[in-house]
Amino acid sequence: MSRHPTIKWAQRSDKVFITVELPDAKNVKQKLEPEGKFSFSATAGADNVPYEVVLDLFDKIDVDESKSSITSRNICYLVKKAEDNWWSRLIKQEGKSPTFLKADWDKWVDEDEQDSEPGADMDMGDIDFSQLNMGGGLGDFDADEPEEDESDTEEEIEEGKYEHSESQAATPASTEVEIKA
Repeated sequence: MSRHPTIKWAQRSDKVFITVELPDAKNVKQKLEPEGKFSFSATAGADNVPYEVVLDLFDKIDVDESKSSITSRNICYLVKKAEDNWWSRLIKQEGKSPTFLKADWDKWVDEDEQDSEPGADMDMGDIDFSQLNMGGGLGDFDADEPEEDESDTEEEIEEGKYEHSESQAATPASTEVEIKA
């Protein structure tokens, strides 16, 4: 009896990425049919365990423009759709998809994000990131000069500017950070 390999998929409006995760696959047989049938079989492992899967894809495909690549870790397919449109799922079967079929989040792009650059639609307004003091820049960094202690002084606490309990006033918090090179 054959097993099902793990299959990951993602799509764009004009193509579908299908990755069969099967390390050290041997005797790989693959077939794509224009009406959307995807067939795969191979053996893997020291015992040459047979793996097989047949999927009825959601819509028709262009077999001549589709490509595949076999590596030592997986078999990747770039399947060209017959029509440029987004599929609501990979296979025709409605309901819960088979357990071996998973979304490929490394390649996944939502329909409304397909044509934009990552992060291009994020509005940062008038934020001046140089004033956030989040590190990473070398502009005003000087390791030789100690930082100023901005904690409350005992005089400020005694004058009543700040309402702290006596235990907090006795042990002021230090804002200095020790930097080890």
